[in-house]
Amino acid sequence: PMVLFSVINMKLRDCYSSLDELCEDMDVSREDIVSQLKAAGFEYSAEHNKFW
Repeated sequence: PMVLFSVINMKLRDCYSSLDELCEDMDVSREDIVSQLKAAGFEYSAEHNKFW
């Protein structure tokens, strides 16, 4: 989960203005990413556009 956390936050910071935009572009399920990172203790902040 830490690698996923790191890669997703890097992509959000450098390439995408929202998690929805990232998921659409990469053809991945938003729910899958959110649930995997939530299980590791992270939550998405739309205001900050990152997981923490």
